[in-house]
Amino acid sequence: MAGVAEGEVMKNNKKVLLKKYVSGFPQESDLEVVTNETILLKVPQGSNAVLVKNLYLSCDPFLRVLMSKFAEPIYIEGFHLGTVIRGFGVSRVLESGHPDFKEGEYVWGITGWEEYSLITDTEKIFKIPFTDVPLSYYTGLLGMAGLTAYIGFNEMCSPKKGEYVFISAASGAVGQLVGQLAKLKGCYVVGTAGSDDKVEILKTKFGFDDAFNYKTEKSLRAAVKRCFPNGIDIYFDNVGGAMLDAALLNMRDNGRISACGMISQYNLEEPEGVHFLMKMITNRLTMKGFNVVDHLSVYPKFLEVIIPYIKNGEITYLEDKAEGIENAPAALVGLFTGKNVGKQLVVLADE
Repeated sequence: MAGVAEGEVMKNNKKVLLKKYVSGFPQESDLEVVTNETILLKVPQGSNAVLVKNLYLSCDPFLRVLMSKFAEPIYIEGFHLGTVIRGFGVSRVLESGHPDFKEGEYVWGITGWEEYSLITDTEKIFKIPFTDVPLSYYTGLLGMAGLTAYIGFNEMCSPKKGEYVFISAASGAVGQLVGQLAKLKGCYVVGTAGSDDKVEILKTKFGFDDAFNYKTEKSLRAAVKRCFPNGIDIYFDNVGGAMLDAALLNMRDNGRISACGMISQYNLEEPEGVHFLMKMITNRLTMKGFNVVDHLSVYPKFLEVIIPYIKNGEITYLEDKAEGIENAPAALVGLFTGKNVGKQLVVLADE
């Protein structure tokens, strides 16, 4: 093949491209899976890039925001038409021009939605220190989602034993860990989810004290009040909108709200308003938003806390795996209709 030196290898490289900018709910047709492109499995001479084989891709709600035409950066820049979408993933190093990464090591961080990636922004990938746990956990429990849960709950909310904790989207990648961290702190924990099956999982698999299906409740305010007759100390918000309003109405004095995500708003042309912010004043509440990338220095501490819990069976994690890059668009779009149960990821190659 022209341009390929003897001994160098060209590989087919299936990838997912942004086909159309998204307005409203994303569709599978907004993305395109290309199967006929090739990649040279070689780091350019003199480059400090890292060539990786992608093993798992993480489906995260924030990717929807990056699919809009005038997207503001969230962890990474907005996507452009005809280019590979990018997100968190787990990969094996094939070749490295960077002294911190060696062939055969595993990394997690920002990579392309493709089978092989040449990563030039090496500040956004991290060496995997523990391989005696499932590597797929680094798309969720031991990756961005897990660190998000730890920062947003432990660091932002300073939980205390006996406090009342409410979590929206509680069966998702972040919420399921927040609930278990809260139980380990000795808190009373209630979560919401979008199906009766997910509600049952929250109570039986993750140990929540109570949970409700927000889709079948006539009034979110009444449902929250029913679960918290004495009020909420900590609300971990993954949803925003009407659920945030319902929580605000039921917060106790000096309560804390961790604003992690607002998935109910991502697909709306006109975001919903929040009507009960007066409670911030009357109840002396604290509400804080955060970006997990500002707290990466805490990651080693996070692992010291979480790894023993996993090995001792005190924390469990539910994953929803789609097989093959051809199914990646459907897996991502399914997040916004609640098709996934647990952390949604795409398996490219099990190792």
